[in-house]
Amino acid sequence: MRFTSWLASLCVGILLQGSVGGDENKDYLFVCQDAGAGGYEAFPDVCRLRDGRLMCVFYAGYGHVALPSAQLPKGGRICFCTSKDEGRTWTKAQVLYDGPNDDRDPSIVQLKSGKLICNFFSLSRSKDPKKPFDGLGSWSVISDDLGQSWTKPVQISKTYYCSSPIRELSTGRLILGLYKENDKTAQGAVIYSDDGGKTWSKEIDIDNGGRRLDAETDIIELKDGKLYAAQRDHMSFATSADGGKTWTVSRPIGFAGHCPYFLRTRDDIIILAHRLPKTSLHYSFDECRTWSKNVLIDDVIGAYPSMVNLKDGSVLVVYYEEGRGSSIRAKRFRASRQGIDWLKW
Repeated sequence: MRFTSWLASLCVGILLQGSVGGDENKDYLFVCQDAGAGGYEAFPDVCRLRDGRLMCVFYAGYGHVALPSAQLPKGGRICFCTSKDEGRTWTKAQVLYDGPNDDRDPSIVQLKSGKLICNFFSLSRSKDPKKPFDGLGSWSVISDDLGQSWTKPVQISKTYYCSSPIRELSTGRLILGLYKENDKTAQGAVIYSDDGGKTWSKEIDIDNGGRRLDAETDIIELKDGKLYAAQRDHMSFATSADGGKTWTVSRPIGFAGHCPYFLRTRDDIIILAHRLPKTSLHYSFDECRTWSKNVLIDDVIGAYPSMVNLKDGSVLVVYYEEGRGSSIRAKRFRASRQGIDWLKW
């Protein structure tokens, strides 16, 4: 789990950015600036609901890690906003889940069945004075009524962590990218479900090829049925030809990056958004065999981008700023064979 990575990310954000704000002439808008948990919003994920609305889930607290305190007795929480006009305006933030610990890095998916699943992980204050917090593993909550109510949390994994959404494959299998770390190494992993998320397989490690990969694994299904997994830091990839049961050894993609997130556009262009430099993306016309040059999304360092296809064929990307008062931003772009065109609101 990214204990060192979280702290490093926080320090980088503060050093490079200081307090957030940005150039108001840029073509972004805010999804949420204050969810009522301390003014720090981060790690967004967006999906389209069956009724046509967009739902954006995100972490809300008083800082990069918001453990239970007098200021926030239950620690960081998971909040959400919705949009019924393709991301132009968003509702006031509501609480999706707020357990007794710091609940964070949420992701959201609506399955073909209509079921919504939000996965996340949690931290508690450590009793060991040498450690700032302890990891409590990965969890999920489920809604059958478009987010009006949610089940009690169910643990997906006790020792692996998640930062990307569950992906529904063409076979109906659900697969989730995971990761783990210890003092010596870190690597990606996956877990899958063949019963709609009721039960999950054991964690399946992805060989890191001898490189430390903090991973934050995300997965996309290719046209030939293979799965392609991207993993953080060196930005490495691995593939699976059997639905995620076995994986090739990870190899460098060719560029650095954190927090990978995949989207296939309606024109079958694969977008890989990530952090570094700042908040960026690459795109592929050939099913992830080769990638474009880097395209800058924004000059904020928070990132953790997530994307959704819009009805007009363009793409919405949400991401966060990092630093004091961090907020969730959104931009629109159109991907074509000529590249990326940024759109005004």
